[in-house]
Amino acid sequence: MSKSALITGITGQDGSYLAELLLDKGYKVHGLVRRSSTFSTERIEHIYCDPHEKSELRLHYGDLTDGQALTNLVLEIEPDEIYNLGAQSHVRVSFDQPVYTLQTVGVGALNVLEAARLLHARKPVRVYQASSSEMYGDVMETPQRETTPFNPQSPYACAKVYAFHQTINYRESYDMYACNGILFNHESERRGETFVTRKITRAATRIKMGLQKKLYLGNLDAKRDWGYAKDYVKAMWAILQQDKPDDYVIATGETQTVRAFLELVFGQLDLDWQQYVEIDPRYFRPAEVELLLGDPTKAKEKLGWTAETDLRELARIMVDHDLDLAKREAHAASFAGSDSSQKD
Repeated sequence: MSKSALITGITGQDGSYLAELLLDKGYKVHGLVRRSSTFSTERIEHIYCDPHEKSELRLHYGDLTDGQALTNLVLEIEPDEIYNLGAQSHVRVSFDQPVYTLQTVGVGALNVLEAARLLHARKPVRVYQASSSEMYGDVMETPQRETTPFNPQSPYACAKVYAFHQTINYRESYDMYACNGILFNHESERRGETFVTRKITRAATRIKMGLQKKLYLGNLDAKRDWGYAKDYVKAMWAILQQDKPDDYVIATGETQTVRAFLELVFGQLDLDWQQYVEIDPRYFRPAEVELLLGDPTKAKEKLGWTAETDLRELARIMVDHDLDLAKREAHAASFAGSDSSQKD
């Protein structure tokens, strides 16, 4: 009998890759999506079909902040695994929307755990909580391990620390299978365009095609441990397949500055980034996190997981994808211009 899983945040970068992985493994996948006047399912359109047709993917309207509705859904579909990936996940935005961030990230995780606790009384269920390297903040040691103390530097990070400890609390208090995956930065061609790596690849490719002149960024000296999201969802799944629940750092074990990523991306397009990039104070955080570097030893030894894609290859994947987007954008602009001139 095939397993079933519920993914919150299924329309996001990680959720879409995880859905693909689980479907490939024969799971029946349920996804939680917020109701909106516009569709937000672009990342999963290739695996989602009409719900009235036979499909192993089902989407359900809901919100992490609505605990009762979430509980009703969990008790109705009775998933074997729950992956809580939904959140307001932009660190800089969390300073502008701290209460909303706490509600979706912190209270949202608590709602998932409470729903799982009630299901746990009926049948076994395993819960994955998406924790973040941002919890380490102004780091207390380098590299950061599972035992490294947290020192959060943003409303987002504080909310993630709350969710992390609630996950452990439910695991120990109710004998539940609940785990934290402490994922360091993981990017892809599906990353939201307001996140720095995708912002860079989108701008660089648009500059290459003559569609944009400048790119405005904040702290270029910030160091991050960057991996490929498609690799990281494999770790999420592996975490829930172990005999005993535990918490794991998922990282590449290498760190690079934003400046180094700029050089990689613009270099692949034969451009000098210094001619196009300007610093804008608006993009600095009120409290900066200067260095994040994860130690993935435990994940390697216990999960058999290692990052498969280095930063150069990741940059190439993202540049190739976004260059194609820029070419299509340039073609559409050219077509619109020629159509307008003909009407004139």
